[in-house]
Amino acid sequence: MGNRLSKITTRTGDDGTTGLGDGSRVDKDSARVHAMGDVDELNSQLGVLLCESLPAALRLQLLAIQHQLFDLGGELCIPGYALIGERQIAALDALLAHYNADLPPLKEFILPGGSRAAALAHVCRTVCRRAERSVVSLGRGEAVNDGPRQYLNRLSDLLFVLARVLNRADGGADVLWRRD
Repeated sequence: MGNRLSKITTRTGDDGTTGLGDGSRVDKDSARVHAMGDVDELNSQLGVLLCESLPAALRLQLLAIQHQLFDLGGELCIPGYALIGERQIAALDALLAHYNADLPPLKEFILPGGSRAAALAHVCRTVCRRAERSVVSLGRGEAVNDGPRQYLNRLSDLLFVLARVLNRADGGADVLWRRD
């Protein structure tokens, strides 16, 4: 891992570039920095969701996901480095199976909303989809491992399922789209 910052104001980015974990410098508007920023924003949105009253097990699982997202950002920050792989993706698959097992089947589209926690999970889901698109875009121009893209794809599915779970935990239900 690269050097840890002991002071935040370095002035090295004043020229419009930023340092990557391997010591190289890239433009702040590069595809890699966009992807890193979208993953960082997702992690921050999960932090907002964690401010809500949540079931204890789910809180611990979301904290673990925050750590994995930090690792994912680290992987993006160091070209050619791998931190996210099958183990983390399988863990998300297991959570999806666990939380989806007790949900009723969907017959209509769901609108983001219901409880505040569910609405925040939907915000996290949409930010996650943007992060996934950023990683896909990065992969068009530079080598990127499959793990980050697959992880973000599974995580956005999990966040959708968790929004449904959180509405039920709050005593509510899904907010269904009406076709009229």
